Amino acid sequence: MGSVRIWSLAVVAGIFVAVVAHEHSRAVTDEPALVAARAPLAVSVPPAAAPAAGRVSGLPDFSGLVAENGGAVVNISVVEKAQKAGDSGDPDDLSQFFRRFQPPGPDRAPPSRGIGSGFIISADGYVLTNAHVVADASEVTVKLTDRREFAAKVIGVDKRSDVALIKIAATGLPTVHFGDSKRLRPGQWVVAIGSPFGFENSVTAGVVSATARPLDETYVPFIQTDAAVNPGNSGGPLFNVDGEVIGINAQIFSRTGGYMGMSFAIPIDLALSVKNQLMTKGKVARSRIGVAVQEVDQKLAQTFGLGTPHGALISAVEPKTPGERAGLKPGDVITSVNGHKIGHSFDLPVVIAEIPPGNVARIDIWRDHKAAEVSVKTVLLDDEPAQAARAESDDSGGKLGLAVRPLEPQEQQELHTRGKLLVEDVTGPALAAGVQAGDVVLGVNGAGVSSVAELKREVARAGHSVALLIQRDEAQIYVPIDVG
Repeated sequence: MGSVRIWSLAVVAGIFVAVVAHEHSRAVTDEPALVAARAPLAVSVPPAAAPAAGRVSGLPDFSGLVAENGGAVVNISVVEKAQKAGDSGDPDDLSQFFRRFQPPGPDRAPPSRGIGSGFIISADGYVLTNAHVVADASEVTVKLTDRREFAAKVIGVDKRSDVALIKIAATGLPTVHFGDSKRLRPGQWVVAIGSPFGFENSVTAGVVSATARPLDETYVPFIQTDAAVNPGNSGGPLFNVDGEVIGINAQIFSRTGGYMGMSFAIPIDLALSVKNQLMTKGKVARSRIGVAVQEVDQKLAQTFGLGTPHGALISAVEPKTPGERAGLKPGDVITSVNGHKIGHSFDLPVVIAEIPPGNVARIDIWRDHKAAEVSVKTVLLDDEPAQAARAESDDSGGKLGLAVRPLEPQEQQELHTRGKLLVEDVTGPALAAGVQAGDVVLGVNGAGVSSVAELKREVARAGHSVALLIQRDEAQIYVPIDVG
C-alpha cells in the first residue's frame, strides 16, 4: 500500500526567523508516502426546528466539546537520537539545509527535533500518542495547556499499530473519555484537536468518510475523515459529537506533505487494546496462521462458486505453519473466523492478530463449491513477518492464450519457486487478464498443476471462468480469466 516516508517540516514565523520544527508524521499516497497529522474535535448542536427527514439543519457548534476536552490534549516535542555525521537521513528533511550552514561537528550531526500531539488518559499522567512521534526520541517533553512542561518516559511503542504510551510525573490531570469506534458511521461529525505546525490546541472538524480503510501493510482498520490535520497533529485525539475519543490521528493522504482532504485515525478500541498490553507486558503479542490472501472480485467469486464477492482468497500457504498443518490450501476462501465475518481480504489479518497466540481459531472456508470448517492453532507473529510461501504450478495454452513450458530444477531454484510451468508467451484472454511472460503457473481453480497435461485438464474442467494461480517475483496471486 505504498511506501512510507518521514518528512521534516519547517515553520517560518515573522521575517528571517525560521522555526525548524519538523514532525515525524506519515502520509499515504500513490507516490512516496508523506506526512501524517491529527487533530481532535468537539461538537454540540444548537437547538433548532426539527428538520425534514433525511435533511441537515444548520451546522454543529463544537465550542462546548473543546472547552471540556481541550485541557487533556497535549503538545509533544522530541529530541531524536543523534546520528553520525555521514547519515543525512531523509533527503527532504529541511533541517538538513540548515545544518549545512552550521560548523561541522567532530563525528556526529546535531540531533533533530520533532513535534506531535497526544492526550491524557489517566489523571496520574499516562498519555497516548503515535509510535512514530516518540519511537526514535532520546528526550520527550510534554507541554500542557496551562504551560507546564514535563519530561516524559516512554512506557512502550508498537510500530505495527503506530500506538505509543508515555508517562509524565503529574497528578490531578484532566482526562478524555472514550467512545465506541465500532459504532461510527460514514457521514457522522468528528472533531480533531492537536498541534499542527506547533499551533497548540488547534481545532478542526469534518465527517467520517469510511470506518475500516486498509493502508500500507498494517493491522489497523483506519477511520477515514475529512477533518483537516497537518504535521504536528500526529497522536492527537479524534472526537465524536458526544465529546468521546474514537480515534488517534495518524496519517494523511498527500502529494505535497500537507492536508489534501483525507486524514486517517487509529480506532480507539484497537489503541486501548495495544495500550493495555504495553502497560502490562511492555509489548504487543499478535497471532498469525501463515497464509497469504487476496481480495475476491466478481470474476473470482463466479469461478469459485460464491454467490457474491466476499471473504479472503488464499493464494499461498507457508510451509510448516498452522495454516498448512490445518490443511488450508490455495483456492480456499476464508469467510469467517470464530464467527466474525470476513468481508474483505484485509479483514483477515486484523481478526487473526487479535486472537491470543496459541489459541484455536475456528475458520469457515469455501472449498470446491461448498462450505467447510477447519480449526487452526495460531502462533505468535514475529517482529519480522515471514516471507510468503510458494505453491504448486499450473499451465494451459489453448483457450487461455498461454504458451508454457516445463521448468528445469535449476530454473526453479533461481526463481525460488516450486511451480513447474513457465509462461513464455501470452495472448487472448490471458493477456487481457494481465498474465505476463515469465509468470510461473501454479494452479487452476484451487487445483495445483505440475504439467501441461494437468493444466489443460483443469482448464477444460473450469468452463468459462478460470482462476489461474501464478507466481510473479516473490508474490502469488489468483488472476481471473474469462474464456466465455
